[in-house]
Amino acid sequence: MSTSYFDEADPRTVLAEYPVGDAFLAGPARMSRDALRGLQERRLRSVLARAWEVPFYRRRWRDAGLEPGDVRGLDDLAKLPPFSKTDLMRSIQEHPPFGDYHGLDLAAGEARESVVLHTTSGTTGAPQPLFFGAWDREVQNALLARAYRFQGLRPDDVVHSVYGFGTVNGGHFVREALVHFTKALVIPAGTGLETPSTQQVELMRRFRATVLVGFADYLRTLAGVAREQGIEPGRDIPVRMVSGHLGQESRAALARAWGGAEVYDWYGVGDTGSVAAEGPDRDGLYVWEDAHLVEILDPDSHAPVPDGERGNLCVTVLFKHSVYPIVRFDTNDVTSIRTGRSPLDLGLRRIEGFRGRSDNMVKLRGVNVYPTAIAGLIAEHPAPTGEYVCRVRRTGAREEMTVTVESRHRDEATRAELARALRARLGVEVDVELVPAGATAKLTGIERRQKPLRLIDERPGAKG
Repeated sequence: MSTSYFDEADPRTVLAEYPVGDAFLAGPARMSRDALRGLQERRLRSVLARAWEVPFYRRRWRDAGLEPGDVRGLDDLAKLPPFSKTDLMRSIQEHPPFGDYHGLDLAAGEARESVVLHTTSGTTGAPQPLFFGAWDREVQNALLARAYRFQGLRPDDVVHSVYGFGTVNGGHFVREALVHFTKALVIPAGTGLETPSTQQVELMRRFRATVLVGFADYLRTLAGVAREQGIEPGRDIPVRMVSGHLGQESRAALARAWGGAEVYDWYGVGDTGSVAAEGPDRDGLYVWEDAHLVEILDPDSHAPVPDGERGNLCVTVLFKHSVYPIVRFDTNDVTSIRTGRSPLDLGLRRIEGFRGRSDNMVKLRGVNVYPTAIAGLIAEHPAPTGEYVCRVRRTGAREEMTVTVESRHRDEATRAELARALRARLGVEVDVELVPAGATAKLTGIERRQKPLRLIDERPGAKG
């Protein structure tokens, strides 16, 4: 029997199982640990059953000496080897054009489930195909709507989104989440390549945008563009809330840039959707534990690290049991489990938030440096605009890094101050170069990329 997309993902059923708003706060957010574990066990069994049908998982798990009966629940999860984007891209290379990490070919014709195809942004390499079944897609949408509403999104808000479109998942996903599961009005502007920055600012002013969503780097740039046009954020554009991917950028600086708006962080990647989000307390990101199992693993050994210690975030998605199941996906994103009691007295665990990528780390004279950490450090000085790029090179046997910083003042005293501050906070000396506002834009791709580049590796044999 033929089914439609909405037969496979009835919104009422989605919201009943993955509630949003008050229903979320009264339901999953208040569950006891025992009740939550029981729910996770039931959902994990469905995901594991589907994953054993997918060639990618079957091959990897049998290579690890496992059979289906060997992994029955949460206590057995660590027996399964984690995988990363490197493994997915190898799958694509060996099984072109889509790889074999999904169940796209497990049924044909009318028997096949509805499939949504997008790609990653390609920030860390070639874009990766992303596959969603109807159920996966709508649960993912509901969970992002959960995040926005948890942070204070209201039905009468006008939301300006700068997430990219094209084949990239981001813009489509965010728009669907807002349209399908909130009453807010959405301005889907996209990146600066899709809608020029000056036009974006005018759209915000004209349509009275109250909420901005996107990556912090470009949102900060847009505030500067507004002021250049004589438009004052907070007065001419009544933004009251900003929700995006903050990394280690200064939320205080972003709030000031947008007239004192409340700033919130959330975390997710294309494969998983929204995994965690800050709430009104802004004390860590609450993990949607009814939808995701999260582990923090040592980047080298893949062994779990204690709560409070940093490592790679590894995610198992409990609602993806159709086209592309995800079991122990090592994101290579560095974070930690937040310890201590929730200020909101919620039962969900919290993560610290994005603290860099373990596969984008630079080791300088024995010290680990994450280029994304530079953002928070330079934000503490009044001269930089917030834009920068790191360039790594090898001089003899020594690794060197130059941080090129856009700055309002470019005198030697400012350069020396920033160099000393970075050395003190990073624990290693780096060169600092000061350039005018806008000078790093071609290198970072701030207006055309979903995520701007912050590291250019000039060492022989490096990929980027």
